[in-house]
Amino acid sequence: MRLWVYAAVTIAAAALVGLLAYGVTTSGQDTTIDDKLVSGERVKAPDASLPRLGADGRAQLADYEGKVVVLNFWGSWCPPCVGELPLLQRAHRKIESQGGTVLGVDMKEVTSDGLAMVRRNKLTYPNLRDPDGEFADLYGTTAYPETFVIDRKGLIAARQRGPVDQAWLDRTLTPLLAEKP
Repeated sequence: MRLWVYAAVTIAAAALVGLLAYGVTTSGQDTTIDDKLVSGERVKAPDASLPRLGADGRAQLADYEGKVVVLNFWGSWCPPCVGELPLLQRAHRKIESQGGTVLGVDMKEVTSDGLAMVRRNKLTYPNLRDPDGEFADLYGTTAYPETFVIDRKGLIAARQRGPVDQAWLDRTLTPLLAEKP
């Protein structure tokens, strides 16, 4: 009887260790982008064709090649996301004439909710839809809002996990807008 108990405990322990190892390797935030940015490298920005929010057709990051892009992942269900929308609108107005744009990506919600937020905040910058979050996953996003700044060559030059503020935008955008294409 004792042998059976030891065998059962050993099998259960092995299964638990296997599940833990699987969990560690398959969960958590992908830090590839963060790690490269910390080391001073710029990373090729992931891209995908997404539906336009409030307009027909699709768009993708490549459509903005040659521009500095402030790529912002947001949702109307996210209070910090909603809180930074007016700041991003002001930033868009400021950088548009300098070859920059804000590009919003509305996350994991129905179109009507995202459109209502765009209209309420009078956003003039383009917004796309990522209904299932697959595009955001390419950036390793885990919480919202998250913002990535992409240089004129399509490389991620900066990221902010959490809300942005004016100081971060100024510090990040000024040198990138001055770079030649």
